[in-house]
Amino acid sequence: VRLVESGGGLAQPGGSLTLSCRASGMIYRISAMHWYRQSPGKQRELVATRHRSGVINYADSVKGRFTISRDNTVLFLQMTSLLPEDTAVYYCSADREGNTYWGRGTQVTVST
Repeated sequence: VRLVESGGGLAQPGGSLTLSCRASGMIYRISAMHWYRQSPGKQRELVATRHRSGVINYADSVKGRFTISRDNTVLFLQMTSLLPEDTAVYYCSADREGNTYWGRGTQVTVST
């Protein structure tokens, strides 16, 4: 499974960005896909999960502001009302048959 993120960049506080994660390879039997983020000096944090069943979970810190969705082989993360503390490298990951696959990440910076 290969995952490639895109869509990161610079946004102002209160602004919006949409991240994309394109999956390729052996993508059948993926049971869940996730967005994580990691800020300098902090542990990687789970932001949102979309299970194959369609069940979706969010971290409390992004509920009501971020939306995870999928369109065929692309996983999206729509981010609104961005805060400076949302600044991080955002990673896409996928769970498949006991293995977890990761993309290389895309930088999101929220600043004036």
